[in-house]
Amino acid sequence: MNDHSSVAPLAARERLMAEPALGAGNFLDHALAANPHRTVPFVFTHRTDHRGEVVLRGHSLLDLAALRDRYAAWYHANGVRPGEPVAVVVGEGLEPLLHFLALTALGAVPALVNDALRHDVLVRYLDHVGVVGVVADDTTRLAAAYREDPQRRPRFLALAAEVRAFDADRAGLPSAYPHRHGPDDVVALIHSSGTTGTPKSTMLSHRGFWDGKQPRMVRFPAEPYDRLMSLMPHTHAGGLSYFLTAVLLGLPTVVMSDWRRAAVEPVMEAFRPTMVASFPRTFVELATGELPVRGAAKVHSWFNTGDSAHHGHIRRLVTLGERPAGLIRPWLLPQERAEQPALPGSQFIDGLGSSEMGMALFGQITTPESARDDRCVGKPLEVVEKAAVLGLDGTELPDGEVGLLGVVSPSLTPGYWNDPRLTASFELNGYWLTGDVARRDADGRFYHLDRTVDVIDTADGPVHSLPVEEVLLADCAGLVRDCSVIGVPAEHGQLPVAVVQLQADAEASSPDEVQAAANRALAAAGLAPLAAVRIARTPGDFPLGPTGKVLKRELRTRHAALLARP
Repeated sequence: MNDHSSVAPLAARERLMAEPALGAGNFLDHALAANPHRTVPFVFTHRTDHRGEVVLRGHSLLDLAALRDRYAAWYHANGVRPGEPVAVVVGEGLEPLLHFLALTALGAVPALVNDALRHDVLVRYLDHVGVVGVVADDTTRLAAAYREDPQRRPRFLALAAEVRAFDADRAGLPSAYPHRHGPDDVVALIHSSGTTGTPKSTMLSHRGFWDGKQPRMVRFPAEPYDRLMSLMPHTHAGGLSYFLTAVLLGLPTVVMSDWRRAAVEPVMEAFRPTMVASFPRTFVELATGELPVRGAAKVHSWFNTGDSAHHGHIRRLVTLGERPAGLIRPWLLPQERAEQPALPGSQFIDGLGSSEMGMALFGQITTPESARDDRCVGKPLEVVEKAAVLGLDGTELPDGEVGLLGVVSPSLTPGYWNDPRLTASFELNGYWLTGDVARRDADGRFYHLDRTVDVIDTADGPVHSLPVEEVLLADCAGLVRDCSVIGVPAEHGQLPVAVVQLQADAEASSPDEVQAAANRALAAAGLAPLAAVRIARTPGDFPLGPTGKVLKRELRTRHAALLARP
């Protein structure tokens, strides 16, 4: 390992795996204690200078600790105490992570909020959580809302710029700092999309959010040349999970504040990542049109979590980059790794997970050599004690039958903040219901067919939207760039309808042409035909939520009368 590497030595990583006090509330302190390279910059932010060139700025472990302590001093001076929830509504990137570190170091509970959340939904969410304070990039509309109803106003409502500019020398920190967490202490609240009603507020616990991630300390690629690009929303559990891993490993990581290709590709070319972690949203853009060959030249691994990705996009991405033959063996010595021949192309690790699961609990690896296996999310990871496909009464269904996906794992959420009834609704026969519809094959592999709320209830039985989307994206790739399949009311039950974004060179295609091509491909795959196709000509026609997910509920509302008789 060279002298300028920030990566923690293998022996230090092995000690972290067995450290009983380590958790999501104190991982920075454990990284400081374990990694001898604590002065080497490894967490990078980015900006574009006056010439339009990308400028990267690195932060070491000591830099992160200093920023954390300054922010914590501000929060402490403003009366924040252990166990109190505080809302953080700031732009994506490193900033929400610094606030997370500061608040957890005080024993408080950061409620991380995506700043793209609709404002009226945001106010309802903050009321539900009962935050004692709010730090935001812009407080104007929040202040106006609280003037209308002063009884709801938290103790403080402050600009994030005020926290960044705080003179920490004027204030102290608690005598017991950083806070010592118990295993079950809540260390963060992560919200759902909130497309209807008040968002759910998922609790992350100190030990639970670390459980299952221990093997990453030796298995996650962390050689001196490895570099991670994190395109996750960092107010989401996925972004926090990858940041935790990067800090403990000392893995050079650029923390992105924008997931769109126009912003991502120049940073890729400047940073030259070997790994890219994202939700499917960015992978759709990177896999569309001309591939980012220069920026992805060194990529050996793509990591996807949240919703599982589609083969139509994966198969293009894995043609990029190169893979060391010993990729999954990061403990190889540098000279041993150098002896491994490079293979053309990269691997795509598709993980099915959620904030409630604590991490991706299923994983499927695709390489250029892999056979197509639609909607397969692989086998459960080691942290999963039990996974099953369940009937509505909680009985475990045999292989091949479709039902509700249930898991048992120490990484699971303790539940939803201030909502024990909602928590109980996701528990069935000792399992946590993930909200997904799945089946398992005889080899123990699971197939993700739909979200339970998105199943299309036709007169002939349920139609699952994800396999239909899979065929449109893989077998109609010349026409369809991205799509969302929804159920629309018809005379008897629902029928499947696709809302599609077209490829640039197919923009003249009519809905009838797309529907005819799609139904030919669906018939060949043995799937139900589409009743109609609607083409999304503008971004507004294909609405995305705060984390880039297509808002199927909104599409269902918009097109509810599409198949109604005149």
